[in-house]
Amino acid sequence: FGPMFAADIRRRRVSQMRGFRQWKWHLDEMYVKLNGQMVYLWRAVDQEGEILESYVTKKRDKSEALAFMKKALKRHGKPEAIVTDGLRSYPAAMCELGNLDRQEMGRWQNNQVENSHLPFRRRERAMLRFRQMKTLQKFASVHASFHNHFNSERHLVDRETYRERRSACLAEWQSLAS
Repeated sequence: FGPMFAADIRRRRVSQMRGFRQWKWHLDEMYVKLNGQMVYLWRAVDQEGEILESYVTKKRDKSEALAFMKKALKRHGKPEAIVTDGLRSYPAAMCELGNLDRQEMGRWQNNQVENSHLPFRRRERAMLRFRQMKTLQKFASVHASFHNHFNSERHLVDRETYRERRSACLAEWQSLAS
């Protein structure tokens, strides 16, 4: 039932964020080992650190970046700004999409997405790697939705605020599960 719950969580999140005017995305790709071969996991993260989209490919070129961006834009709409690293595939794909004026690049600007890789890496080690691209894609998208929903960043807030947020997450989970 994981993909079904993840889709509901994602749908609610997207409907809330579409009206937000200063929506900023951070895009990055990371290496994931798959049966001894390196594949790329492309990820889009918003300004709050919540993972919007995950996409697995074998290459890291313009066509794959374009496919990833089209998928993200179709599902989530257009952001105000898109922060990327120095990979040349991003400007080439954005030029084709007409978003080149929205791109921001700079040192340490993409830390938001770099830090979002850490929970995925912890879970990847616990699962002892992946065997197929299909299972990696499914896991990445489902893990992102559940992590976004239940990650309330306990270290940043006081105990009462954490309790309120946690009970709100559990109440929303109850409504999804019923």
